[in-house]
Amino acid sequence: MILGWAGQSPLAFFLSVSAFSLRSAPVQHFAGWQEEEQQGETDTVQSAAALCVGVGSFADPDDLPGLAHFLEHMVFMGSLKYPDENGFDAFLKKHGGSDNASTDCERTVFQFDVQRKYFKEALDRWAQFFIHPLMIRDAIDREVEAVDSEYQLARPSDANRKEMLFGSLARPGHPMGKFFWGNAETLKHEPKRNNTDTHARLREFWMRYYSAHYMTLVVQSKETLDTLEKWVTEIFSQIPNNGLPKPNFGHLTDPFDTPAFNKLYRVVPIRKIHALTITWALPPQQQHYRVKPLHYISWLVGHEGKGSILSYLRKKCWALALFGGNGETGFEQNSTYSVFSISITLTDEGYEHFYEVAHTVFQYLKMLQKLGPEKRIFEEIQKIEDNEFHYQEQTDPVEYVENMCENMQLYPLQDFLTGDQLLFEYKPEVIAEALNQLVPQKANLVLLSGANEGKCDLKEKWFGTQYSMEDIENSWAELWKSDFELNPDLHLPAENKYIATDFMLKAFDCPETEYPVKIVNTPQGCLWYKKDNKFKIPKAYIRFHLISPLIQKSAANVVLFDIFVNILTHNLAEPAYEADVAQLEYKLVAGEHGLIIRVKGFNHKLPLLFQLIIDYLAEFSSTPAVFTMITEQLKKTYFNILIKPETLAKDVRLLILEYSRWSMIDKYRALMDGLSLESLLSFVREFKAQLFVEGLVQGNVTSTESTDFLKYVVDKLNFMPLEQEMPVQFQVVELPSGHHLCKVRALNRGDANSEVTVYYQSGARSLKEYTLMELLVMHMEEPCFDFLRTKQTLGYHVYPTCRNTSGILGFSVTVGTQATKYNSEVVDKKIEEFLSSFEEKIENLTEDAFNTQVTALIKLKECEDTHLGEEVDRNWNEVVTRQYLFDRLAHEIEALKSFSKSDLVNWFKAHRGPRSKMLSVHVVGFGKYELEEDGTPSSEDSNSACDVMQLTYLPASPLLVDCTIPIIDIRGFTSRLNLLPYHKIVK
Repeated sequence: MILGWAGQSPLAFFLSVSAFSLRSAPVQHFAGWQEEEQQGETDTVQSAAALCVGVGSFADPDDLPGLAHFLEHMVFMGSLKYPDENGFDAFLKKHGGSDNASTDCERTVFQFDVQRKYFKEALDRWAQFFIHPLMIRDAIDREVEAVDSEYQLARPSDANRKEMLFGSLARPGHPMGKFFWGNAETLKHEPKRNNTDTHARLREFWMRYYSAHYMTLVVQSKETLDTLEKWVTEIFSQIPNNGLPKPNFGHLTDPFDTPAFNKLYRVVPIRKIHALTITWALPPQQQHYRVKPLHYISWLVGHEGKGSILSYLRKKCWALALFGGNGETGFEQNSTYSVFSISITLTDEGYEHFYEVAHTVFQYLKMLQKLGPEKRIFEEIQKIEDNEFHYQEQTDPVEYVENMCENMQLYPLQDFLTGDQLLFEYKPEVIAEALNQLVPQKANLVLLSGANEGKCDLKEKWFGTQYSMEDIENSWAELWKSDFELNPDLHLPAENKYIATDFMLKAFDCPETEYPVKIVNTPQGCLWYKKDNKFKIPKAYIRFHLISPLIQKSAANVVLFDIFVNILTHNLAEPAYEADVAQLEYKLVAGEHGLIIRVKGFNHKLPLLFQLIIDYLAEFSSTPAVFTMITEQLKKTYFNILIKPETLAKDVRLLILEYSRWSMIDKYRALMDGLSLESLLSFVREFKAQLFVEGLVQGNVTSTESTDFLKYVVDKLNFMPLEQEMPVQFQVVELPSGHHLCKVRALNRGDANSEVTVYYQSGARSLKEYTLMELLVMHMEEPCFDFLRTKQTLGYHVYPTCRNTSGILGFSVTVGTQATKYNSEVVDKKIEEFLSSFEEKIENLTEDAFNTQVTALIKLKECEDTHLGEEVDRNWNEVVTRQYLFDRLAHEIEALKSFSKSDLVNWFKAHRGPRSKMLSVHVVGFGKYELEEDGTPSSEDSNSACDVMQLTYLPASPLLVDCTIPIIDIRGFTSRLNLLPYHKIVK
């Protein structure tokens, strides 16, 4: 079912009839293909395509940094055949599709999905961007602003800052030293000053590098292969081929063999964090993909079981997490080098001992070098990867084609499907060669910590990162040059007892059902169960919600609950790690009303992992050192949430709407006031004493086995039932009529980003009305993007959303903008301008256009689940919210079929009149368009945070002062409002 083809056009492409057939060639166990044939073809899976151009930011000209990224934006702004600037997006939105693109160092990827019925037309529209894009001058100036906004959003990210700093260490002339993002300065202002014609250079870059023979294409749809081949040949053979050799950077080896490497860099991060990153730059490893030496090494370095680096550092209370390896992005692996890095999240104490932490890493690597590669370890990894590949679930079509078109650039035809996943051959000499390069003398150390502030005299050019460079301390440098001793606590992991060996599909032991059924119901808990008969894989999903009214009683309780879940996760990390690497996944989540336990993977050994988690929960304990370590880390976590404008905006909006919710600032204050280990242990005892436990088990499990999971929880925890049924939602305030404005200052002075959300409250509504709101928002998406981003250039992130706030319906429009470009109130006004124009737009909508959108939403809701996890997520949402409407989609589809255009228009108008209940939330960044308290423009020069213990409310400017009602004290405002009754959208 796989076809690799090279016809007249040198564009290589790959076809897939369906996700099932694609995998049925290499994976024999899938039964889905024959069933598809018998049932007749359906349109319930999206069709998708992805195209990879084998050129990326490495090809940027020196005088136009970011040009490759800018071109990725510009090719989508209309084509000769379809000139409408937003035409492709509008077409996809109309037919339930989506699209995206990304630029890497040596590759640029474009992808989209759409309903199958419109796939051929979508392919034709999309192909035109590679055949004859318009790239008109007028669009260039506007789209530069989108690229600049993307850069501004990326600036406060420590990961991006670290990458830029690392790239700057490359030897002069190597493309790693380039500024790949691009911004208004490099793509607009600087070229103007130099009389550079960006428009002409864009076209030149497109003609030179967007050539068919650098491209790989993957299409996936349920047509026959012959049909797909015919379409692709017809549509894509017009892509120009310039016949020029592909740019090659492979000769630029050893980019980091410079005096600037093998130093200690101290860096001031944006977030509150202590982290040590140790990095080596190795020769490119792509040619060893059949052995995957870095995968072998990272599997051992990143291990968390007994004898591992992290196990040792955790016992010392020096580290919380460790990630080792190569992320396989173009930044970490390209034709000039491969990175191997080890990043360790340090505790406060670990920061004080960072040299000892680095020494532990070097001791472990030296042990591996002395032992040499071990066949047992390699075969264990190989077995785990084989199991995962052979029993993998389908992925979303658009993700699958994206991954596959990149694989076509990297691997020979026979390994397109498997090259990035499997370990094919054991070659100890290849592993040893990579391993022996991981020595202290070749390592570069980066230490991130707020404690570095004031000690860093250097500044990275593009992201403004403050850093310093120094030699490794002499005593350590001398020790690492010598034949230092190994650490007896470090050793290889033991054999893994969690690797599945039984992949048999189980027989039904109760009647087959379409939806989950409640099979246990007692005062202490209930269990929902559904045996899988669709995906036929030897996997299962187990989810439990341990509900307690204790959590929301005070801000301190919410914090104690967070500490409890974090310590429980910490306690489990070592004993559960073997299960984790054997593809048995678990996650503990501190929900708002209870502890959520999620476990999934091969069903054979899954009960072992589940029981381990419940055992640790039942016997919960903590040492004072671990308690201190986790609370210190939680302070950083809360702080890092508060300094991001988008998360602060959400917190403020929900604090206004959901009565008795504790805000992140309330939680941060409670944590900073100090909590004791005794108060935690007392809280946990009380939490475990009285609960209601609700579970869902789905997959390759019998009903008898499923009841054992609930029985194990009840027996082990031995708790009393709740005295009365508890709502698992907040009560929501009823907003008064009018336009309310809550405007607060962002909490990071170094961040220009502002977030503006305009929310309309609807009320306690029916399922039919909820579906009408979804339809309204779907109609809104493309014109919203076109008006607020493409035409008004207000920001990179622009979107409308259908809001279900604890059962209360509403909708909102959000724009992420920058205070260096716009005042938040100007953005609010523009959102109002958009909504006014949108009212006119839907009034003038033809019946045809209305029906097309209804059909698109119906088709999206009819879409088959691509894997069991999707079905489980949907069912679990019904259980965890205690709504239990498992056939919700069927009801929504029925509702959609009954709507007329006038329903939509009247519904929108009803929310927009003088009685509308509007709430604008502005989180205001720092920049010249926003004023300080003294009336002077604010600046984003410093990297410091404001006082995060309280919100700074800002008054409305003359622009909104007369048409809004200010909220300058949230608790004071909400205490005067009516509370809406608890509501679930089930009827």
